[in-house]
Amino acid sequence: MRRVLIWAPLVLFAAVFGLVASGLIKPGDRTIHSAMVGKPLPVLALPALLPGKPGIASAELKGKPRLLNVFASWCIPCIAEAPQLMKLKQAGVEIDAIAIRDTPAAVQAFLARNGDPYARIGDDKASRAQLALGSSGVPETFVIDAAGRIAYQHIGDVREDDVPLLLAELEKAK
Repeated sequence: MRRVLIWAPLVLFAAVFGLVASGLIKPGDRTIHSAMVGKPLPVLALPALLPGKPGIASAELKGKPRLLNVFASWCIPCIAEAPQLMKLKQAGVEIDAIAIRDTPAAVQAFLARNGDPYARIGDDKASRAQLALGSSGVPETFVIDAAGRIAYQHIGDVREDDVPLLLAELEKAK
């Protein structure tokens, strides 16, 4: 019996080491997904950020599928996704946006540099609409179906290989 007990600390150490090593090799998914996917769009009433572009009202986001992009002019990945959003716009996709903690001048400069794919831009100075959507950061893009429900959430910047997926999700949302 004593011989077995002598080896117990080594076995315990090996088990703990194995558990830690498996967590380092294959870490868990730490992405925060919105609990709002599959649910109706929360009530949004965001004022227009720029003259000539309407703000966001959830009642207006019904009737046909569209993208709702949560972005900021100070967001580096938002710059990276701009060409893909322009491709989606050229493909006939209607894209609305929520600008998070931003200023009109900064957003105007951002759009002048990177292109303007947005039909509407709502001003979310306190991130209340962002939180109501279940968004945890910028950029994030939501597919809104024809009934005004959140059908899909894309976390992070939209890359070239994400465009077909978003188009497929928009097709499913009809």
